Amino acid sequence: MLVASGVGDVIGHLAVNAQISPILLAWLVAAVIRIATGSATVATITGAGIVVPVIDLIPGVNRELLVLATGAGSLILSHVNDAGFWLVKQYFNMSVSETFKTWTAMETILSVVGLVFILLLSLVL
Repeated sequence: MLVASGVGDVIGHLAVNAQISPILLAWLVAAVIRIATGSATVATITGAGIVVPVIDLIPGVNRELLVLATGAGSLILSHVNDAGFWLVKQYFNMSVSETFKTWTAMETILSVVGLVFILLLSLVL
């Protein structure tokens, strides 16, 4: 629904006018959707659909890095709406608090470090 409504076009034009890095934009869109829904799958698929119009508006965008950035953004802040959160909690016999302190923290670190490495990679590609 978000993609069909033209949100991607609006975000694409805003990104061009704000001169934000398309890689950072892809990561941010996926991260916001992940935090809102709790689903990495939904964040990846919807984020990609929203960011696709940016490819046509900004010359020289590396599509592979956008895919990686979208995937990295979709990993941030796993919480109680995420099925993986509950799998980790049950499998490792942790409390909700312990799962937040370990799984959510690890997923967030992975997301941010992934973004940093993707941005560094964009400097050489």
